[in-house]
Amino acid sequence: MLDAATLTTFAVMAFALIITPGPDMLLLMTRSLAQGPAAGFATLMGVFLGCYFHALVAGLSLSGVLLLAPVTFEIVRIAGAAYLLWLALAAWRGSGGFHPPSPDAPRAALGTVFRQGLLTNIFNPKVALFFIALFPQFMIPDPQTALAQAMIFATVLNVVGLFVNGAIIFAAGRFGAFLARRPGFVRWQNRLLGGVFAGLALRLAFDRR
Repeated sequence: MLDAATLTTFAVMAFALIITPGPDMLLLMTRSLAQGPAAGFATLMGVFLGCYFHALVAGLSLSGVLLLAPVTFEIVRIAGAAYLLWLALAAWRGSGGFHPPSPDAPRAALGTVFRQGLLTNIFNPKVALFFIALFPQFMIPDPQTALAQAMIFATVLNVVGLFVNGAIIFAAGRFGAFLARRPGFVRWQNRLLGGVFAGLALRLAFDRR
């Protein structure tokens, strides 16, 4: 259904997205610093489940769009390209300011931090829009397999996230201090991500597949 080249390209894009400091990374670092790796991984599992929720919504939405009419999918495609371009501009203009989380952050039960990661991810409209904008670039336009494809991509995203965020959880304190001492690193990382988003936006806008 999906070839290795497509999945590899998606995995590279996912890596570029995940290594960029943002709300999820800050949440994971905060919990890891305050309560150790167990709380960090509990939070991460909540984020992962939230990604599957967004993949489910995206897969069902794109299935319905494909069944309705090609022109409707064209609207989604162009809107997705515009959103990715907006993300590119926002990333490029990011100031790069980063403040490491405090080890004195409030402690919470593992179930609580899991729900926090889940709900933070689910109720972030930018995440939902990102899934809808990103997936059409890599999906085969088949209504019968759209949902399965979306879930596969979410799994790839989470596997990459497990390696990257797992390392961050274990090295939360040192990584936070590293970013705080090097605002230029964060700034150029944001610009790199902006370039990735811009490339994806152009591909989505001009790819007639």
